[in-house]
Amino acid sequence: QVRLVESGGGLVQPGGSLRLSCEVSGTIFSIYNMKWYRQAPGEQRELLAIISTDGTTTYADSVKGRFIISRNYTKSRMVYLQMNNLKPEDTAVYYCQGRISTPLDDYWGQGTQVTVSS
Repeated sequence: QVRLVESGGGLVQPGGSLRLSCEVSGTIFSIYNMKWYRQAPGEQRELLAIISTDGTTTYADSVKGRFIISRNYTKSRMVYLQMNNLKPEDTAVYYCQGRISTPLDDYWGQGTQVTVSS
């Protein structure tokens, strides 16, 4: 059973930083693309960042230059989202998602709340 668990959310002032973590656990054969999404109240889920199998990263325009996706698969399987210069409009629930086997499927974490407010 593949499981994704996010952590690192919280309350931060505008201009501040947070680092979100996503731990991938379970019976894992391969991890393909890993992604971070967010969903604000009343809004559709928004794709923010992708890290591909070869390490290539892609960002939404809304976070480009402020957010950085990374991974570390050495001791445990971790994916991170470093968020800098946070704005009130970044307030949302943040989710990690990965295409992972076995079985091959798209797996989601439960989400972590990020609130940017003074």
